[in-house]
Amino acid sequence: MEAGLQDRVTRRAAVRPAVGIVHLGLGAFFRAHGAIYVAEAMAASGGDWGILAASLQSAGLHDRLAPQGFAYTALEAGPKGDSAQIIDVIENILVATKDPAALLAAMADPAVRIVSLTVTEKGYCHLPASEVLNFEHPDIVQDLANPLPRSAIGYLVRALALRRQAGVAPFTLLSCDNLPHNGAVLRGVVLQFARALDADLAEWIAQHARFPATMVDRIVPATKPEDLARVTTATGLLDAAPVIHELFRQWVIEDDFVGGARPDFAAVGVQMVKDVAPFELMKLRMLNGTHSALAYLGYLAGFETIADTVADRDFAAFAQLLWAEITPVLTPPQGVDLQAYAAALLARYQNPAIRHRCCQIAMDGSQKLPQRILGTMAEAKGDCPGLALAVAGWMRYVSGRDETGAAIEVKDPMAAALHLAANSADPVGALLAQRAVFSAAQAAQFDPILRRSYAQLHRLGARAAVADSVKRNA
Repeated sequence: MEAGLQDRVTRRAAVRPAVGIVHLGLGAFFRAHGAIYVAEAMAASGGDWGILAASLQSAGLHDRLAPQGFAYTALEAGPKGDSAQIIDVIENILVATKDPAALLAAMADPAVRIVSLTVTEKGYCHLPASEVLNFEHPDIVQDLANPLPRSAIGYLVRALALRRQAGVAPFTLLSCDNLPHNGAVLRGVVLQFARALDADLAEWIAQHARFPATMVDRIVPATKPEDLARVTTATGLLDAAPVIHELFRQWVIEDDFVGGARPDFAAVGVQMVKDVAPFELMKLRMLNGTHSALAYLGYLAGFETIADTVADRDFAAFAQLLWAEITPVLTPPQGVDLQAYAAALLARYQNPAIRHRCCQIAMDGSQKLPQRILGTMAEAKGDCPGLALAVAGWMRYVSGRDETGAAIEVKDPMAAALHLAANSADPVGALLAQRAVFSAAQAAQFDPILRRSYAQLHRLGARAAVADSVKRNA
């Protein structure tokens, strides 16, 4: 019998912490990762670090969570079964499109000391190949001309301007997105936007704000309709917006906050370090890079999820081939064995309880490939047949048709341009000419191997091409 309304997930009756963090771009990942760490840090050491979240586009998550007091279930899915906990660290969710002024006012509140964000690569409104703010992006054009912004970058700068005007110290800007040196990237685009508005404001931000780099890791599949029943089975409660995640989690943060103000992250296992770069590069290339490779080729081969993909012997061996190409150009963090890290990644991919769909990982490839794969290929300065086949898989995927001729829904901010290029007389050349994805130097370097890989993929199909690459490079 279906549980009644009285059995719905709800906020615990307790004295609530004051809001100390505004989070932009609330989605499943932050709710299954950063929000849990913040809740645990307050439980361990106190502090007013309640989270005011903002949805920058849709009211959907607000509408599902508001009747629950913004509490939700985080379900840990493991091979041996599920376990669940209720997370109620989010105090409210603002819908930016409905009231941008309210979000700016919240960010300008002196009690807010951190603004974190998970807006995905495309939310930085930059050119991934050069990491420069795209001043032609329609949201950036709008935000420079209007005081009520639309983009995350616009909100950050406009809110910092309000704080400066009021004589309030800036907040720490904490990127939690999968970008190499994400703190530096965020600082760069924020300062470029600020200079276009007010050179003095840009100088104030450069001197007083902080942009710590981070590395985040936890596999969090998109919540599917059937997961709602799964959560009810595990908890006996109705939840309109749970999150599903794996057991593993990691958060590495550069310990550089305005005035040192932050939750006691170290008390709950966050690694507070001076240099995040070795951790983030290892994760971006070894996890995210192979995830993208398996997503494109696995989808073309007819697999739905990463777990399904690596259950295939050839694809599991292909993942090992990718790691063999990636690790020689990595400097491991102190105390980390890259081969052991790769073995742990494969075990995580093989977890049958995590249904991470290939089409979800395949989204926004134009924004992801430069950081996840192309950097490795450029540094390797030699044949990377596995990685090249993965890029060829992306080239095939963005054509909008799979190997059977069935339509692919390509979700990418450059989808129209990519579709045109991928269906041209010379798809490899036309796609390599997309300077937002490939630099001119990369296009020249990669051209021969990508043409070979693309031809191999068309001749054999994804399954056979993967098997052939494994056989040739064993």
